[in-house]
Amino acid sequence: MSQNKTLRVGIVQQPCTPEREINLKMSEEGIRAAAAGGAKLVLLQELHTSLYFCQHESTELFDLAEAIPGPSTAWLGDLAKELGVVIVGSLFERRAPGLYHNTAVVLESDGRLAGIYRKMHIPDDPGYYEKFYFTPGDLGFTPIDTSVGRLGVLVCWDQWYPEGARLMALAGADLLLYPTAIGWNPQDDDAEKARQRDAWVTIQRAHAVANGLPVLVANRVGFEPDPTGQWPGAQFWGHSFVAGPQGEFIAKAGEKADVLLADIDLQRSENVRRWWPFLRDRRIDAYGELTQRFRR
Repeated sequence: MSQNKTLRVGIVQQPCTPEREINLKMSEEGIRAAAAGGAKLVLLQELHTSLYFCQHESTELFDLAEAIPGPSTAWLGDLAKELGVVIVGSLFERRAPGLYHNTAVVLESDGRLAGIYRKMHIPDDPGYYEKFYFTPGDLGFTPIDTSVGRLGVLVCWDQWYPEGARLMALAGADLLLYPTAIGWNPQDDDAEKARQRDAWVTIQRAHAVANGLPVLVANRVGFEPDPTGQWPGAQFWGHSFVAGPQGEFIAKAGEKADVLLADIDLQRSENVRRWWPFLRDRRIDAYGELTQRFRR
């Protein structure tokens, strides 16, 4: 098809501090810069209002959580309406006393809350004790309709699972978006760091290829120490990127704060899926055992 529909997108890659207002200011500056550059969709990183607090377990840190709708969605909504952009943010949601989620929020360009996605896959590893804080999502893999398209929003650990990306694609997502907070253990050697980052990039580019969809990834940057001293802390590696439906890089960031802009040809997904009809050739009659934990 010869029709071309181009969407300019922006990704805000930033460090975070213990001060919420400083973090919000950095995010706002990034959103404004992206909008000034012509972006109509802006993606923020995972848990951008605070430090990555899951490096240790403390019940006091549940005080960081907030209601949705709440202060952050109101703030993001005002920005979205003022700038005429769709914004995807990432918040620590207080759903009820003792019930919390890691939740992505989508604010429409008129300021309204278009929808939310609650992180489905919850890790529990040294320095990433998320199962202590977050209840697994219960909204499924459902895209969120916006004026710029159907957004298949997933969060961080979700990015390692082809099932989530596939289910978003099967539900009609136009784009896959991954707000992320991932970094290295500073004690790892350079070869191990390179392997980890390359794997992270590769798996998400593979989601683009397997589903014929563009992928947007926003990761944080900077070193955040573990206040308990139980482990060395996290060096968040950045490298946010935008990939096209064949996994091709459209834009890439480095390891410093950045505002990434990229033009996505939304028609290209239609063309790529005609050339590589993976959805057509799926053997859905033979996949039932995928719902098992393990099969021998």
